[in-house]
Amino acid sequence: MFEPTAKLLELNNKSALNIFHEDFAKYLDDCDPLKEFRNEYYIPKNSDIPLADFIKLINPEEPCVYLCGHSLGLQPKTTKKYIDDELQKWATKGVLGHAHVEDKPWLTIDETVNGLSAQIVGAKEYEVVVMNTLSVNLHILMVPFYRPTPDRHKILIEGKSFPSDYYAVDSQIKFHGFDPAVSLVEVVPRENESCLRTEDILKIIEEQGDSIALIMFAGVQYYTGQLFDMKAITEAGHKKGCIVGFDLAHAAGNVELSLHDWNVDFACWCTYKYLNAGPGGIAGVFVHEKHGRNFDLPRFAGWWGHDKTSRFQMEHKFVPLHGAAGFQMSNPPVFQTVSLLSSLKVHTRATMSALRKKSLLLTGYMEYLLTSITDQDNEGSSPGKSCIKVITPSNPADRGAQLSLMFPFNIDEFFAELQKRGVVVDERKPNVIRVAAVPIYNSFMDVYKFYKNIKECYGIVYAKR
Repeated sequence: MFEPTAKLLELNNKSALNIFHEDFAKYLDDCDPLKEFRNEYYIPKNSDIPLADFIKLINPEEPCVYLCGHSLGLQPKTTKKYIDDELQKWATKGVLGHAHVEDKPWLTIDETVNGLSAQIVGAKEYEVVVMNTLSVNLHILMVPFYRPTPDRHKILIEGKSFPSDYYAVDSQIKFHGFDPAVSLVEVVPRENESCLRTEDILKIIEEQGDSIALIMFAGVQYYTGQLFDMKAITEAGHKKGCIVGFDLAHAAGNVELSLHDWNVDFACWCTYKYLNAGPGGIAGVFVHEKHGRNFDLPRFAGWWGHDKTSRFQMEHKFVPLHGAAGFQMSNPPVFQTVSLLSSLKVHTRATMSALRKKSLLLTGYMEYLLTSITDQDNEGSSPGKSCIKVITPSNPADRGAQLSLMFPFNIDEFFAELQKRGVVVDERKPNVIRVAAVPIYNSFMDVYKFYKNIKECYGIVYAKR
C-alpha cells in the first residue's frame, strides 16, 4: 500500500525545502504526473464566489480554492461542446437524431458511457448502465433485491447514513408491511469514536445475518469520509445468505473499486461529485452478472429495458435485456448523458489507479499541514497536538479524498471567513467542515492555500473566544 506520509517526507528531503512553505507545494505540483489534467476543467475565480471579500483577496482574478468536489465536481471544458453538438443535432435533424446520424445516435446514447463507467467501478460492461438518479435507482433495485420474509426481513445500514438512503430503506420496509423499529438495523460507532470498526460491522452480520435480507451500506461515508471494506462486508453478508448492495455516491471516481471481483450484488452511484457530470447528472447502476440473466427476479419494467431487437415492434410482452440494461425503464436524457461522457473520457484517460495514487499524497499532505495548527499557532508542532480534529480515518487505506474536520467551536463565523477568502468547502453544523482535494483538478498549491486560510481564520475566531 502506498504510504503518503513516508512519500511526502521523502520528497521533502529530496527537495530540501520547508514542508510548510509554498515553495514545497510548487515543487509537489512540478513533480505531479497528472498536473496537466487541471487545465481540462473550469476553476471558478475568486471574484466568482458570491460571498468573497475583495479586501481579503490577494488577487480576485486568481482561481479560487475549490475543495468541494465531494458535493459538486467542476465542469470539464469539453462539456459545453458535447451538449452543443446534441443541440445542433436536434436543431438540424429533429427526430432523425435518434438513428439517422453517424455520431452518437440517441437510440444507443447510453452505450457511449456504460463501458467507461464500468472501468470506474471495476465491472464488466454489461454489468453497468446509466439511468435515472441515485435515490430513484436505490428504490428500483430494492424491488428485485429486497424480498423480505417473516424470518428474513431486516436491512442493515451504517449509522448516520445519508438521509436519502435512510428514507429509502425505511420506506421500503414499511411498503412491505414491516416495522423499521424492528427491521432497520444501524451499525453505530463505539462510544467517543466517529467511525465504524470493520470488526463491529462483521460481528453484527454474523449475529443477525440469518434475519438480514439486505445489507445496504455506503462505499464511502458521506459525513466522516470513511471508506468501508466492501470486499469483507460482501463476503460476510453472502456467508449468511444476505444480498449486499452499496451506495457509491462518494466512492465512484474517488477510490478504486472492484465490484465484479468483490461479488457485490448491486450498487448505485451519482455522477455529479467526483465524476463531474454536472448538477443532477444521470446516475449509474451495477448489477452483478450472476443476476443479469435471472429473468425471474421481480422488477419494474419499462421499454428501455426491453430487448433492443424487438423494442419497436410494440408488443405487450416484456423481454428484458440481459445485464444491468434490463433494469432500465425510460430512455436516457441525452444532454445529461453526453455531459457524463465528456467527463468520463477525461477520467478514464487519467485512470483510477493513477488518480488514487495522487489522491493519497494530496490528502496526506493536507492532513499533515492541518494537524500542525495549534491554538498557539506553532508550525511544525506534533500532529497529535492539533486543535483541528480530523474525524476521517487516519489510515489512508480507510478513506478517499475527503477529510472531515471538527472544530472546538460553532463554525458559522469560521465558515464565513473562509468564504470571504474565496475558499469553497461545505459545512455540517454545528462544527464540521468537509474538504476534498480532488486529484484530477486540485493541486498541491490548492491544499497549501487552504492550510494558510484555515490557519488565519482559526486565529481570528479563536482570538474572540
